[in-house]
Amino acid sequence: MTLTVRDAALELFRAHGMTTVFGNPGSTELPMLQDFPDDFTYVLGLQEAVVVGMADGFAQATGRPALVNLHTAPGLGNAVGALVNAAANKTPLVVTAGQQVRPMMTLEAMLANPRATELPRPTVKYSAEPPRAQDVVATLARAIHVATTPPTGPVFVSIPMDDWDVELTGDDLEVAQRASRRRVTAPLAPAGLDAWVAALDGASAPALVVGGEIDAGGGFDDAVVLAERLGCAVYGPPADGRVGFPEDHPQYRGALPMAIAPVSRTLAAHDVVLVLGTAVFRYYPYVPGGFLPEGTTLLHVTSDPDEAARAPMGDALVASPVAVVRALLERVAPSSRRPAGSAPSAAAAQASAVPGTLTAEEVFDVVGSVWPADGVVVDESPSNRGALHDRRPVSRPATSFFTTSGGLGFGLPAAVGVALADRSRPVLAAIGDGSMQYAIQALGSAAMLGVPVTVLVLENREYAILKWFASRENTPKAPGLDLPPVDFCALAAGYGVPAESVSSADELRAALERGRDGDGPRLVAVPIGRAAG
Repeated sequence: MTLTVRDAALELFRAHGMTTVFGNPGSTELPMLQDFPDDFTYVLGLQEAVVVGMADGFAQATGRPALVNLHTAPGLGNAVGALVNAAANKTPLVVTAGQQVRPMMTLEAMLANPRATELPRPTVKYSAEPPRAQDVVATLARAIHVATTPPTGPVFVSIPMDDWDVELTGDDLEVAQRASRRRVTAPLAPAGLDAWVAALDGASAPALVVGGEIDAGGGFDDAVVLAERLGCAVYGPPADGRVGFPEDHPQYRGALPMAIAPVSRTLAAHDVVLVLGTAVFRYYPYVPGGFLPEGTTLLHVTSDPDEAARAPMGDALVASPVAVVRALLERVAPSSRRPAGSAPSAAAAQASAVPGTLTAEEVFDVVGSVWPADGVVVDESPSNRGALHDRRPVSRPATSFFTTSGGLGFGLPAAVGVALADRSRPVLAAIGDGSMQYAIQALGSAAMLGVPVTVLVLENREYAILKWFASRENTPKAPGLDLPPVDFCALAAGYGVPAESVSSADELRAALERGRDGDGPRLVAVPIGRAAG
């Protein structure tokens, strides 16, 4: 019996449920894609950052690794920014790229990538090029296991284009077949929780900080039960890609601020703080001060050893955060404590002082009234993120996606990937007009796929978040913070996506209802103005 490398690789991908391929093909990738099997789906992205962004959203929404196929060095280079986002999001992606045929690699012929494994290395957990064609399947298998072992994240494999047709026989065939059958599991079960249980039971004012890893691991509802049993306050982390606790729960106290001193002041009301499934903490900007109030104990659970090691304070446990939550549920004593602090409340929205525009608060009041609780919102309007969560609090698991990296270009393609993963739920992509420019080609993929995603473009014609930072950091006259006017409706129409511009709350409500109830993509542009005073 013989199999080609291609046949064996396809069996490997099938064994791991990786039958959707996100790509932008080039000549070095065609040998992998020839005779593309009927049980696989190819999702075309019109630029490599879009390809990775769609795969990122798809993998997060399905909970499975996603397969990405890029075009040698230029394609991989275009994708690196999106890989930074995927790494920060801990998204399990298996990224492949074609390489020149082996006889011409040493010649550095056109499309050869002489340092293929080095180019993406800072952004991936593992980067390899098989030493022989016969090692391709084993290398891909290792990549899949590395990507899906906590802390999950993207990996990269460079594959010479003449490897795919090589026949596997004898021992090489056995190795490839065994690679498809083996499994690696890493439950990271908690141990040594006695002291932690005692600390929580003995606390007078405990708090939980619930991160995105709780939602990603299926522990959203478990975290609610734990918080209610402890009678504690709950915070969101300063910045995270997912929401791990319902933001409309009476024990929720809002997200922690993003700077050192304000975080410390916020936690001063608590004697024990348990941080679950997020970093301690993602700070920005720099506001120096004490990291933790005097007398406060911080306990940290993460699946990421590096995240545990770099935290500036507290005791850390490297384990599955969801497994720890469930273990604590079995051991902590029910409490009648009243949670410290009060639930956040949003002030009434003020009307825009500019005719024909809405304030962000007015926009998200409408979003909150129209978009269903079990619908998805993918957010990339950084200056308006607070208004979104104040006015449309996340109340259901797996309904909110953001990028943890702080970079732009994730939101639009990720929304397409999320919608592709589950067409039964409407997806809203709330995107700033600056963010839209980074991966606008995703509109073309949305049209080709016919996915139910509504793109809400908030047009303030500036990088508003950067203007806030410029004021905060005392850097006047910084260039490049104002944007030229862009006709997003015309761009959407060019990609085959129906679009409309709105200027009132009633028009916005009607447009969002059309998007929510439709079965394909739609773009809604809304000019944003500032409130009077």
